[in-house]
Amino acid sequence: MFLDFYKMKEQPFGVTPDPRFLYLGKSHREALASLYYGIEANRGFVALIAPPGLGKTTLTFQLLQKLQQASRTVFLFQTQCNSKELFHYLLNGLGVDAEGMEMVSMHNKLNQILSREMLAGRRFILAVDEAQNLDPQVLESIRLLSNFETSQAKLLQILLIGQPALARKLANPELEQLQQRISMFAKLEPFGFEDTARYISHRLRVAGYEGGPLFAPGALRMIAEQSLGVPRKINSLCFSALSLGCALDSQQIDAGMMEEVIADRDVQSLQQPRAAERAAPAAAASRAVLSPPMISRPAMFSYQAKPRKSLNGWALGAATIAACVAIGIGILSFSPGKIDWSIEQSSEAWTAIRNGVASIGGFASAKSDEAPASSSLNVQAAGLSNSEAGLASPEKNAAETDSVIVQPGEKLRQVILRTVGEYNSDTIEQIRRLNPGIADLDNLEPGQTIRFPRATAPTDSGTAGEPAPASGKN
Repeated sequence: MFLDFYKMKEQPFGVTPDPRFLYLGKSHREALASLYYGIEANRGFVALIAPPGLGKTTLTFQLLQKLQQASRTVFLFQTQCNSKELFHYLLNGLGVDAEGMEMVSMHNKLNQILSREMLAGRRFILAVDEAQNLDPQVLESIRLLSNFETSQAKLLQILLIGQPALARKLANPELEQLQQRISMFAKLEPFGFEDTARYISHRLRVAGYEGGPLFAPGALRMIAEQSLGVPRKINSLCFSALSLGCALDSQQIDAGMMEEVIADRDVQSLQQPRAAERAAPAAAASRAVLSPPMISRPAMFSYQAKPRKSLNGWALGAATIAACVAIGIGILSFSPGKIDWSIEQSSEAWTAIRNGVASIGGFASAKSDEAPASSSLNVQAAGLSNSEAGLASPEKNAAETDSVIVQPGEKLRQVILRTVGEYNSDTIEQIRRLNPGIADLDNLEPGQTIRFPRATAPTDSGTAGEPAPASGKN
């Protein structure tokens, strides 16, 4: 609880309509004065109409408290009822057990009570909250209560409290008689910035806070803007802010803390699925980057990317991942016998993808005849024949290997086909020697790294219309 932390005696931003915490802005003062005058003048019916959250119930309790010494009051809030149930609630509020009583008996009992109160010199006040929920027939029954009167005075003063829907109901022609009997219509307006700040200060003071300014000016401004001056919204924001301030051990609520509170209370964002959850299934697939083939067979590659902080680096990585995943899905959809043909046909697509990636990153790489230019993606492309694969020695050429990352759902055969282009026993034996730490090559895990022998590309294997790949020395 933040009460001890901020040295308060009670909750300053509670949800009950406690009249002690009522702050009278301009419209609240005017409404209270109008209602008080209408009842004191025995006008019969008065009404308080305002949108939700502006303090109608709290203002009503303040009014009844002000009149209670010379009046008997009943406050009704069960408004989703019929006329008979309404009379039950009214008599129960007066301490009368109305169970089993019919309408005539309840009318007679109420008339006795009203007459007794008048002889005692006390006024009788009935306040009906949430009156916009009453059916027109029930509102008509309430109008008939005004017939409890003498030739000099009304025995019953009725206060209708409701939202703007009550005004729309009263404008209905079938309730014309009730509308004519309402002598005072009071309304409430939202607070401005100054009244919002005074409202918060008033409630803190009533709660026993005696320290310095608890809310920084920037925080107060954000509360006024976010709440639109509605007291109920102000209470919710302040309660959340004080809870956060206590958790952070902060003696003042600043604008940054209010930003966090407002973000946490954003109902729209709560309706959206979390981005991390949406991206989780694709996390493993995004760890590998496929290299575009430059010859008739799939090229082997080595992914040695280093983290980049620049926006261009992220754009390059995102574009490369998207392109490679799309091509990988296309390759896996073919049977092994058609893979070579499909890669030959896709050379132009690979060239277009590479050019697009280079333009997104905003830079171009230069290649020399001796070795590839420095880049965050070190791609070594070469061809590998069956005879060369069988002669390769992992002990002699341990440094001349490439690393391949297993994609989700891939078997060893699929990895070899997309990397080497040919699946045979010599290749499998070389892979086993280069990867002694992998106990079971037949059951690979997504994201697992496998070392492959780096092959020497023939100088005459370039595809027509494309430059031949640079050959390295093995």
